[in-house]
Amino acid sequence: MHLIVLVINDPNTCSTLLEAWERAGVPGATILESLGFVRAQMGMRDDIPLLPSLSDLEEKDNVRHRTLFSVVRDMETVEKVIRITEKIIGPLERENTGFLFIVPVTAAYGMHEWKKG
Repeated sequence: MHLIVLVINDPNTCSTLLEAWERAGVPGATILESLGFVRAQMGMRDDIPLLPSLSDLEEKDNVRHRTLFSVVRDMETVEKVIRITEKIIGPLERENTGFLFIVPVTAAYGMHEWKKG
């Protein structure tokens, strides 16, 4: 099993990506709103609390990333997801498209859609 993590810069592509991932065999995904380090630094101001919330950091800039993650069974599905993702958002090597990485999963619990009969 493999964990796919994708941070996308354009949140408007999220729905299209999720539909395409599902067609590629992704059993489900979790989506989080996220803020990158560079944008957080750019948003720092003197009037922000010592431990700011994301909304404090983004008060001036309403642009947010989306982080999608899912566990898939095999590398074949991972490769499909990468191809589909780049068709939708463009080459990941291009700046400001997104960041994708894969992590091996040694065990997963609660993946009910994978259980047989």
